[in-house]
This record gives sequence, structure tokens and C-alpha cells, in this order.
Amino acid sequence: EPTISLLLLVATLAALVHIRRCCPPVHRNGHCSLVATCVDLQLQTCSDVTYNRTAFPTLLQHRTRAAVESSSEYILLSVLHHLLEGQCNPDLRLLGCAVLAPRCEGGRVRRPCRHVCGALREACQPAFDAIDMAWPYFLDCGRYFSGPEEGCYDPLEKLRGGLDIEEALPSGYPPTFIQFTHHSYAQMVRVLRRTAARCAHISKTYSIGRSFDGRDLLVIEFSSRPGQHELMEPEVKLIGNIHGNEVAGREMLIYLAQYLCSEYLLGNPRIQRLLNTTRIHLLPSMNPDGYEVAAAEGAGYNGWTSGRQNAQNLDLNRNFPDLTSEYYRLASVRGVRSDHIAIPQHYWWGKVAPETKAVMKWMRAIPFVLSASLHGGDLVVSYPFDFSKHPQEEKMFSPTPDEKMFKLLARAYADVHPMMMDRSENRCGGNFLKRGSIINGADWYSFTGGMSDFNYLHSNCFEITVELGCVKFPPEEALYTIWQHNKEPLLNFVEMVHRGIKGMVMDKFGKPVKNARILVKGIRHAITTAPDGDYWRLLPPGAHIVIAQAPGYSRVIKKVIIPSRMKRAGRVDFILQPLRTGPQKFLPGSRRGGLGGEPQEPDQEPLGARRQPTTGGSKPWWWSYFTSLGQHQPRWLLKY
Repeated sequence: EPTISLLLLVATLAALVHIRRCCPPVHRNGHCSLVATCVDLQLQTCSDVTYNRTAFPTLLQHRTRAAVESSSEYILLSVLHHLLEGQCNPDLRLLGCAVLAPRCEGGRVRRPCRHVCGALREACQPAFDAIDMAWPYFLDCGRYFSGPEEGCYDPLEKLRGGLDIEEALPSGYPPTFIQFTHHSYAQMVRVLRRTAARCAHISKTYSIGRSFDGRDLLVIEFSSRPGQHELMEPEVKLIGNIHGNEVAGREMLIYLAQYLCSEYLLGNPRIQRLLNTTRIHLLPSMNPDGYEVAAAEGAGYNGWTSGRQNAQNLDLNRNFPDLTSEYYRLASVRGVRSDHIAIPQHYWWGKVAPETKAVMKWMRAIPFVLSASLHGGDLVVSYPFDFSKHPQEEKMFSPTPDEKMFKLLARAYADVHPMMMDRSENRCGGNFLKRGSIINGADWYSFTGGMSDFNYLHSNCFEITVELGCVKFPPEEALYTIWQHNKEPLLNFVEMVHRGIKGMVMDKFGKPVKNARILVKGIRHAITTAPDGDYWRLLPPGAHIVIAQAPGYSRVIKKVIIPSRMKRAGRVDFILQPLRTGPQKFLPGSRRGGLGGEPQEPDQEPLGARRQPTTGGSKPWWWSYFTSLGQHQPRWLLKY
């Protein structure tokens, strides 16, 4: 009997603990949940969650809507996307809303899933560290979240909503059929994923980051081994829709992705050769938020600038670091390096769009050789520099050291574009006819912060800008014709990545030498080897003296002759011998940017550098958002 009584007591205590945890006890399919009175969710910051009913008190014990709206937690959610400059938005806000305004169904409160919280914290913690902010206590994954066995739900499901739903092609059409229509964001994602699935052995999709409003910046790549860099296989990127209302480039890249997949499967020898020797990355929309603004007005009704900027009202093609001004300063000093210029610290103190950061991070991750940015508003191909060497001059020819090569790249596009070659001066872009429909960017109009100048001065990548037509948001019936005009120019341009020379730089043991410099006599612009020791140097036809050098090694000089009709990069390898005695020799300025020995990362955003750091123990810059809360200030956000 005592044993039975003891067992009953233990069982009773266990039940009480379970009841206490359920508060009060309700079991559904064996799961514990909270009984509640469901009411309409009326919180503006949480108006786009996937449910419309919540309950009080909340998981934070707020008993009324007014209590939630006046809380420091709610105010944080409403300003967090500004504080983090769009990073992890809207993910963090939706996750926070799941705690501040819990989901209520059938008189029960459901908690968000712990694994979703954990994954988001891992991804977003660096963004909080960068502004010296502690992780919010109410996003404690172990405290306010639960597991699948307790009936949790995914509060971020809306971010994937509609994107996984397959959209059937019109009946009777083959899978190779391309619909020459405008694509919404969801339609674009579906087409790219469907294309990658059809050509899974040569293609895959991946995201390089999120827009300010939380849309994935989705890339589709084509390669014989998708997902990895192959030795001496050059990398090309094509970017569309950097200005949200310039939509033709977005559609051209969506069509190009489908075309490459279909033609490869059909055995087109040109496409198979291209994809077997080149890794191609297509980013149809760098500014999906701006596109939504422009698309709301629609083709034919869109203003010249409506939707041009991103959701922060930033022009993304003016948002990159101005390295051209620094180049002009360095170029005037004899013997100083003027390539691979580091991003200045003060750049991060300004407003940097998440889309801009994503592209810069992408460029760090992949050794791009060639790039094009597709725009609208005129019909011409422009090339760097875009910023005049005399800042007061709005129009001034301002060539790079690679002027000859850039002109070849621009002509590779323009010379096979039927409208760019049309001899009528009255047509769109007719004022560029005498120049062959190509122009130096600064000779057209000068501006700073452009993506093309940044590519050239910060990396090994040569980028041109293509203006696809005078109508920024063309009507749907014009899209097929625009595709016909641009299909061959796009292919011809991508094939230009195989002009010049390529090869390996190794030491005498055959070990690759990364960050070795490849210089060409008469062209003051070095490129560097990738981590595997491979390099690509775009060069025009002719005789060139090529030099390979790296700290701690003797430099090697070779003469290279590139025939005018050669369409494959010539193989030129270098074996570097170590310096035997004395101090290591460097070319003047070769330590700039850490590219001499072990690579540094001066181009990465330093932690805490987004605003000028505070001194003397004062509060972080973002604390001013919460000073009006008095005793309710969120001191839990302070790290110290």
C-alpha cells in the first residue's frame, strides 16, 4: 500500500507539472497547447503574417493590444529593418510577431518552431554584431518556441508561399516553349527553378542574399559541374533589373536561362561547347522590390523613374563604393598600384543597400572574369570609366588602362545587334550611330558609385553596361522582338570571356600560388590568381609582354602573341622560383589591399563600422530610437 500511494503521488505531481506547463491543460493529438480566446489581429507591424487571429495575454504577458503597441519589443520590430539596413527582413519581423502576437486557432495558441528560430539566429547574428546590438531576449529559441512534437508552425512559410507551386505550361506546348511575357517575382522564381530542374546536370539556382523587402536575389547558373569552380573555367555574370523600372534585361535573362537549357538538351553544339567550357551566372533581378513598384503601374504607364530605386529609395547603380576617385589619385603617382583598390572605411558609415552588399559578397566568393549589367532607356553599350577624371566635367572621355579590350567587348555586343547597327539616325539610340553604338561611360554622362567601375577597380572582372532600348517598361507584345535582337549579342558577349590568355601560376613543387599578380607591359592594371592558382587575362590581339610575380618569388616574364582570329584563350603557365637570399622583393605598392602575401579582406564590412563607432562608453548610435520610452527602454539590447 505505501508503494502504491507513493506511485500515485508521483503520478499526481507529474500531472500537475504537465498542467502547469500547459496553463491550462488542453491536449490535442497528445500535444500540449494553450487555451485562449481568439481575437482579430490588428497590429500594423504584423499585418502580413500568415494568420489573422491572435490571443491575449501574449507569450510576453501583454494583456491588450495597446500594451503590445507601446512595448519596447514591438517598437524594435517596427524599426529593426532600418537598423539592420534590410538584412534578415522580413524574417526577423515575422518571427517576432509570432511571439508578440501569437497564432490562435480554434481557441488554442500555437507556438512558432524552435528550429526556424535557431536557423534564423545563426544567419542573422552577424547583422546584430555589426551594430553592437544584443540578440533580443524575446527571440530566445529555447524559451518562446517549441518543437514539431508540440504542434509548432513555421512563421516564415509565407516567404516560400506560392514559389513552390508549379505553374503548368499551356496545354500542347513542349517543355522547350518560352513564354515571352512579363514575369512577376513568384513567376520568375518558378521559371528559374523549373529550368534548373529540367537541366539539373548543368544548372542550379541559388540566392546571393535578400532585397530590403526580403525577396531572394535568385541566380541561375550553368556549368558542366554546377555549384563549383572548375580549374581554368572562366566565370561570367549577367545582371538585370538593377533599376526596378528597367525591365527588359530581367526578361532577357529569364528567356536566356530557358534557351540555354533547351538548346543544350537538344544538342546545339555551340551551346554545349559554351556551357562545357564556361560557368555562367544569371541574376535576372537585382532590384525585385523596385520592380514591384514599376509593375504596379504596368507597361506603357510607368514613369521615367517610378520603381527605379530600391525599397530604401536608393539608386543601386550609385550605391557602390566610389573607387574611381581614388584611382585617379593613385594613377598620378608613379609606381603605385591602382588596381584591386580596397573599399574605404567611411563607405560603410553611409547607407549601403542589402542588394549592393549581396553583389559585393558574390564578387568576393567567385572569381568573375566578365560581366554585363542590362539597363533600359536608350540603345547603346557603354564601358568604364563611368566617372570623369575631372569631376567637374559632366562629359569627358575617361578611359581605363584596358580601353582597347573594353571597346572589343562593347563591340561584341553592339556589332551583332540589328537595331544598334541600323543606319537611321532617327531611331532609338541614333545619336550614338557615328560611334558604332558604343561609348565610354563618362563621355556620355559622368556619375559616381556605379557597379561597372567598381568591378574593374576592386576585382579582376570587366563589366560593360547595355542599354536595351528607349522604352524602360516595354509592352508585352514587344518582348519577343527584343529577345530576337538580343539573343545573339548576349551569346557573342559571353563567348568573349575566352579571348586573351589563361593559365596556372605554381611554385617549383607544382603548388598553386594564389593572389599572384599577372601584369601586362603597357597596361597599368594587374589581375590576380584565384585560390587554386588559375587566372584569366582578357587581352586584345597582338604581341604582349606578360609578367607573373608574387611575394617571395622571382618574377617570370613571357612574350605572348595573340592572333586576331583566335577565339580560345591561349594557355600560358608560370612556374615561380623562390627568392634565394635577401629580403622579399615587391613591386612598389604591392602590399596595397593585402594582395601581396596572405590575403586580407579589406573589402568586407568591418564589424561595427556601419556608423562611426562611439567612444567613452556612450550608448550605440541606434539607442536614440528608444530614448522616448523612459523606464521601458530596452536595456536588454545593450551588450555592455
